[in-house]
Amino acid sequence: MDLKGKQVLVMGLGLHGGGAGAVEFLARRGAQVTVTDLRTRKELAPSLAALAAYRGVRYVLGRHREAAFRATDMVLKNPGVRRDHPLLIGAARRGIPIVSDVGIFFRLCPGRIIGITGTRGKSTTTWLIWKFLRAKYGKRAHYGGNIRRSVLSILPQIKKGDLVVLELSSFQLADLAYERMSPAVAVLTPLMTDHLNWHRNMREYLDAKRAIFRFQRPDEDLFVYRQDRAVLRLAAAAPSRIRTASLPGAFKKIVDENLGRHYRPSAALAVAVALRLSVPRSAMQKILHDFRGLPGREEEIGVRHGIHFINDTTATIPDAAIAAITRFRRRAGKQQFILIAGGQDKKLDFSGMAAVIRQWVDVLVLLPGTGTEKLKRAWKYRDRMSKSRELRRPILYHASTMQEAVRMAWKEAREGDHIVLSPGAASFGLFLNEFDRGDQFAAAVLTLRKHKTQ
Repeated sequence: MDLKGKQVLVMGLGLHGGGAGAVEFLARRGAQVTVTDLRTRKELAPSLAALAAYRGVRYVLGRHREAAFRATDMVLKNPGVRRDHPLLIGAARRGIPIVSDVGIFFRLCPGRIIGITGTRGKSTTTWLIWKFLRAKYGKRAHYGGNIRRSVLSILPQIKKGDLVVLELSSFQLADLAYERMSPAVAVLTPLMTDHLNWHRNMREYLDAKRAIFRFQRPDEDLFVYRQDRAVLRLAAAAPSRIRTASLPGAFKKIVDENLGRHYRPSAALAVAVALRLSVPRSAMQKILHDFRGLPGREEEIGVRHGIHFINDTTATIPDAAIAAITRFRRRAGKQQFILIAGGQDKKLDFSGMAAVIRQWVDVLVLLPGTGTEKLKRAWKYRDRMSKSRELRRPILYHASTMQEAVRMAWKEAREGDHIVLSPGAASFGLFLNEFDRGDQFAAAVLTLRKHKTQ
């Protein structure tokens, strides 16, 4: 792309690295870059620090100025910005191109792209595929995308014939659909209801996910989990070869013990892709044996006074929280299971999560948010509809900050108990993002007294 001297407006800097990677890509190619974001300079401090060396970049923060969308040659939008945003519609009507980082990447990448999407397990699947490929192909295997690694920041490292493993969100796939492109190898992890605060409805969400295979050629591959009927139905329309994955028996015990049974689809898909690309089983088995999960995903961050602390901050939907509750309730055994949950709603159903909390949780600490209010309403509804008088009634606390939530949980905990952060809701409002929420949880754990009074 010839960008030298062109005025490019980056809409949405964000905090996950994608916006910063896009600005770096544009600046290095001689573009005159302006960044606009609704967040303030203080809120965007980590991203701004990463771009400190690029002094020619202009910033319009805390608001969007319509004039900036008129005086530009191109707009590079953040995946989290919908294409029907009024300012983007206005720019398009004036003939200004609207592009995305993933669209640029797909057009310029010289390597073979392996794209992964789904609702749950896509980051773990992405990381495992990359680790497996590294065992055989070394530095010729790369990873990036929605796994907090900008696609444009890794582009200069990729050579012809390399393998590129990309996690792709529904937002990124909605952009990719405009390019009418899909990865040569597509991987579809389990699908659940999510992001209905951004997508108009579940149909639109699934339409975005279909872009992972929609534009594939007949000689390209789509991997799906053999036991996932919903995904199999969605994949039936794929123009490519559908390859069903199942986890080899030798791997099941390792996955169940290290990650939990609900990670079998992720491991199965990663193994299937790696086998297709000639990675030895022995190499994969060793990697799985040593793998305990990615940060913020059912991650045990420490044991204090015999109490286990689990950071599952990336559980931003009720189904993910249910999986964590089920796994760590079993692990806690007869000891207490203490849950820190709640946050902002993404227009999801909390009734299932409310039922599991009633059944398995001993102490519940709720963070503020619209999702918390929906969870409480679902809880009360189940109470009214139930004829049983033996419903578990966890001790209930309400916290206004993460530090307060951890102190409340700590107060109720005894040796052998498990304190699990698995919100089942989004983080915006109280935290910068879900990873900031997990970082605050870990920091609060470190401030607890070395000894507690029993």
